[in-house]
Amino acid sequence: MGELVQHLLNATILGGTYALLGIGLTLIFGIMRVVNFTHGELYAFGAYCMYALAMLLGVNFFVALVLAMILGAALGAVLEIVLLSRLRGADIDTTMLVMIGAWIVMQNTEQLVWSGVALSIANPFPADPLVMGPLSVSWNRVFVFAAALLLIAGTYHLVNRTRLGKAMRATFQDRDTAALMGIRIDRIHTATFALGSSLAAAAGALLGPVFVVAPTMGDLAASKAFAIVILGGLGSVTGATLGGFILAFVEEIGAGYISSGYRDAMGFLLIILILLVRPTGLFAQKERIG
Repeated sequence: MGELVQHLLNATILGGTYALLGIGLTLIFGIMRVVNFTHGELYAFGAYCMYALAMLLGVNFFVALVLAMILGAALGAVLEIVLLSRLRGADIDTTMLVMIGAWIVMQNTEQLVWSGVALSIANPFPADPLVMGPLSVSWNRVFVFAAALLLIAGTYHLVNRTRLGKAMRATFQDRDTAALMGIRIDRIHTATFALGSSLAAAAGALLGPVFVVAPTMGDLAASKAFAIVILGGLGSVTGATLGGFILAFVEEIGAGYISSGYRDAMGFLLIILILLVRPTGLFAQKERIG
């Protein structure tokens, strides 16, 4: 029983960062109709920013985390303005090819700048884990979970309670009508891509100190983000959040009781089963982002 509870605790903590990845992607995909193949590289970018700021420049760990998010948002805005703004009205195949090209360029740039050596990021938390009876968890993972929940709550508030969020939801529902009502669709697209990129960078900055930082770390993160969006349903922040936690639980239980070698396969097997029963995902919403 204690082992099961430990697995559930580990899954809950990991699910928070999975949710961040899924929320960022579902916002971009839902509002802009863009398949963002750079999402995993934005995750890696956040981790590398964290390493550069905290380890090379000596910036305070928590300040570095905030700066990594800001830099992720800035890079996302640049990508949208330089690449995607020129492709509005283009067919989805063209957009996908451009984003795949951007993904390759970003990954190879990381390889060129940082080489292929895995890097580690020190954290300011105690080395001894937090022990609660038979359960134990590192303080760093506790912080990651708390920060992820805070970011999820902040994103939900922005999307559902702010003027920008209302404009984003209106664009998702009917961009032509939203434009007639005075909403600047181009600005909403840039803000949406910047927000999604910031969340991906935040996930990378949070998990970088937990694992290691490497140029290819974004590949698996991207596949998980797409899986979460498929699982939760396009257009739902709540669905992406729940999808992230569900994927983490399935992976953790599968790794603990079947085989750690099939950890990633468990989540994708679940997605196949869900799509057979509910092709739109578990929490798909047709009329709103939220």
